Amino acid sequence: MKPTPHIHGYHAHVYFDADTLEQARELCEEAAQRFELKMGRVHQRPVGPHPDWSCQLAFRPQVFAELVPWLALHRDGLVVLVHPITGNDLVDHRDRAIWMGAVRPLDLGVLSEGPVEYDL
Repeated sequence: MKPTPHIHGYHAHVYFDADTLEQARELCEEAAQRFELKMGRVHQRPVGPHPDWSCQLAFRPQVFAELVPWLALHRDGLVVLVHPITGNDLVDHRDRAIWMGAVRPLDLGVLSEGPVEYDL
């Protein structure tokens, strides 16, 4: 039996386009006010493996139980990708993804299976 990886935290990536930019910005800013998390930049272009414009919310495991249901109730049609941070970006994005809304095609070629650390 394989050992279960340690989850250090999570990322929630809120996807949007020009028509939903302000909606996404407001959602991310409200989440940052309500919960203990780090809000990343609002990217108006695809970044990393993400096929759409996005904003990242980084948070610790203890925030998951409140934040993720809140996002589900307040995303209002926006697509949100939530994935754990275990130190293996490829596996975390490819095999451990939780999608709210449509599953979007990620560019997995830019992700590493090697050790990676994030500031939470």
